[in-house]
Amino acid sequence: MTTRLATAKQLISKGFLTVALSFAVAISAVGNNELKIPDLGSSAGTVFSAEYEHQLGRTWLKMFRSQVNVYEDPIMQRYVENLVYELVEFSELQDRRIEVVIVNNPTMNAFAVPGGVIGIHTGLFQFAQTEDQFASVIAHEIAHLSQRHFSRRVEFAKTQQPLALAGLLAGLVLIATTGSDMGLAALTATQAATQDAALRYSRGNEQEADRIGMQTLALSGRNPAATPAMFEQMLRAARYASSNRIPEFLRTHPLSESRISDTKNRLLQYPPRQSKPSLDFHLMKAKVQVDLAESPETAVAQFKSQEASEQIFPEAHEYGLALALSAAGRFDEARTIMESLLQNRPSSQTYLMSLVDIAVHQRDTSWVLGSLEKATKLNPGNKALTLAYARALMTNQQAHIAEAVLEPLARDVKNDPLLWYWLAEIQGLSGNIQGLHQARGEYFLLHGIADESEKQFRYALQLARNDFVESSKIEERLKAVYAFRDRLEEL
Repeated sequence: MTTRLATAKQLISKGFLTVALSFAVAISAVGNNELKIPDLGSSAGTVFSAEYEHQLGRTWLKMFRSQVNVYEDPIMQRYVENLVYELVEFSELQDRRIEVVIVNNPTMNAFAVPGGVIGIHTGLFQFAQTEDQFASVIAHEIAHLSQRHFSRRVEFAKTQQPLALAGLLAGLVLIATTGSDMGLAALTATQAATQDAALRYSRGNEQEADRIGMQTLALSGRNPAATPAMFEQMLRAARYASSNRIPEFLRTHPLSESRISDTKNRLLQYPPRQSKPSLDFHLMKAKVQVDLAESPETAVAQFKSQEASEQIFPEAHEYGLALALSAAGRFDEARTIMESLLQNRPSSQTYLMSLVDIAVHQRDTSWVLGSLEKATKLNPGNKALTLAYARALMTNQQAHIAEAVLEPLARDVKNDPLLWYWLAEIQGLSGNIQGLHQARGEYFLLHGIADESEKQFRYALQLARNDFVESSKIEERLKAVYAFRDRLEEL
């Protein structure tokens, strides 16, 4: 998958910054009344409608995916999505069409993009000590979305000067894409008076997101004290960091002692509550620890040097060791540990899917197919489980069955690039060449690579030329490619 991502990046790397700046130029036109958007209603009375934000966010996400090292792990994606969806249920967010993107990056960072895109860097797992602390960051980002802070800031900037609008969105794109000071420079490339006013407005947004995020935590049954605790964790990290290694979250979300004091004072309105230990969170921390280690063998040594009994969840420690052993190619050892974990907790989908990964690497999945079939029947529509089952079938040379398992889910979910990637792989093995090109077309479209997407759909259309129904479906997907191009041109 590394190769396909590198190829995707090469295809659009030169054009992405141009598109990002085009977004900014289009927004600057708001000040000249050149951009007319119907107001669908919002508490903020913002310049952008919720639907326009949604379209902007999805266009941005398509381009973003090919500019970063996306963490394409179904187990991690499942965990983060479940946590985000749980928090959204208790939030003030009206438009709940949320998409989650996980970035394989050791920095402590998270971001929210207009239209319901929430991004998490894997490094955040290393800084958060509890699931509630991790959830506090997500709740904060959800609050930015629910309060329409992006549109409100554009509305504010419109009263200052158009140049601030360009810097705002270009900076947003660059910060989330590069995680560097380039984005911060774009955000502050305006006159001093505008900078000062925008900074004050940004601080107000941050305080509002803190307040509403804590409220979301409390309503969801979590500990709102996790918010100031996480802030203190971040501040400690900043104090021990060199000036060029300040955690990215603090670069984009200014933090101060007074802000921590403010969140502590807000705790007085909530009854005391303890954070409940979460095994799933610590399993994900272990997974990230393996991925961020210098090498698989280094990760093995790290876990073996630690006493499992001293960990909050000893089995999370064992899980991390099994993952490290698997990454190091020591599959038999990894399988022994993972089977033991699953035996002690047979309902764990995480252990089962991790065992499948080991079996796929060993090129023998026959012994896990029964468990996977049972699990998918008990959990219909579960993306991670269904994908694991399809991959296991494919490895067991049952590509036709794998296609029948995965194809309905990919078409139902529609917006998951990983499903389309594996469906294309499976269809290639099953001999469904038309399906392969269609799946590749969807994959490239979700990565914002319009030319390659169109090429794949046209290959599929040529193969389906004698089938009116299939030809019509493919032509509709080509229209989606054209519509994506049109949105870029409009921006």
